[in-house]
Amino acid sequence: MNSPRGRINRLFGTDGGVALTLYASFPADFDPRTTPLTVTIDSLEVPLWCDRFERRGASGAVAAFADLDTARRAQELVGLEFTLEASAEEPDDEFYPEDLIGFRVEAREGGKTGRLHGTITDYYDSEANPLFELRLEGREVLVPAVEEFIARIDFEQRTIHLVLPEGLTDL
Repeated sequence: MNSPRGRINRLFGTDGGVALTLYASFPADFDPRTTPLTVTIDSLEVPLWCDRFERRGASGAVAAFADLDTARRAQELVGLEFTLEASAEEPDDEFYPEDLIGFRVEAREGGKTGRLHGTITDYYDSEANPLFELRLEGREVLVPAVEEFIARIDFEQRTIHLVLPEGLTDL
């Protein structure tokens, strides 16, 4: 769970608006159109989409939420802390194995001391056995695309380091 970014302090107006205290970790570039405030109610994470969000100084704001149009409904939120759900538009660390096609490969096999060099030339997606096709030392080799074999991925240098079981490539 994310750390709290603020607290809902009190009601503001009669249409379900609330006054917020924003903690120092609250982002200055918060966009209420793409990111909801998230509160925990009865152990469930509940996203609150803002119809209105207006900053009031460095650590305050007022907000009105899409599904809360009365003071009685908004009162249930008073006193709760909120987090920010990661926006779908924010970059994340997720990648897909096919993104690695074209990466240089440095592989070590079993207890051997030498390294094999090559390139990922293809990816075969299969629930049972996903495979990388590697061009290693001039030969095409299929290697299971599993986390256990990946030692490190360097996205900036477009390099992947593999540690493979002895005999897997037979090179």
